[in-house]
Amino acid sequence: MRSLVILFSIIIFFTGCSNSNWRTASREPAGIAPNPMLVNDAVIEFYGADAFSWRGWFAVHTWLAIKPENAKEYTVYEVVGWRVKRGLPALKKYTTTTPDRYWYGAKPEKILSITGNKAKKLIPDVIAAAERYPWANEYTLVPGPNSNTFPAWVGLQVKELELDMPFSAIGSGYADTEVETQ
Repeated sequence: MRSLVILFSIIIFFTGCSNSNWRTASREPAGIAPNPMLVNDAVIEFYGADAFSWRGWFAVHTWLAIKPENAKEYTVYEVVGWRVKRGLPALKKYTTTTPDRYWYGAKPEKILSITGNKAKKLIPDVIAAAERYPWANEYTLVPGPNSNTFPAWVGLQVKELELDMPFSAIGSGYADTEVETQ
């Protein structure tokens, strides 16, 4: 009986301490990306934000955005698990002027930002790596491939990025072990 009370208390604690309504969670821009209407330089940025709900206590969700020189929008690449459940590829690509949107209530932080000539030189390599991502149609929370595997894999393919994924990017190590067999 005591075990059931403890288990029930833990469940109530986790559900009570999380924003379980993803529909109303903020997706507003964080204001940390260069405004593409004002910045003509090429830009490569990797972002991370706490994962949704209680998972954010332990892990982050990561994505990347590129803006070629003189472009007025970014192309964002990210892996989202619920897309697979709907029969869609996990890897999503879209254009926006605001690649730094909150991840369902969690403010993103920049993991990496490269601008100017170095970004201009690396963007074709980043695009090519994204297009050959081997797990574009797969998603497994642990150990991967997941949302953190994708940016880590791109970083391994384009070493000049010098990408250092955060410790809480659970699943990023999946790219390390699997890239050797590619």
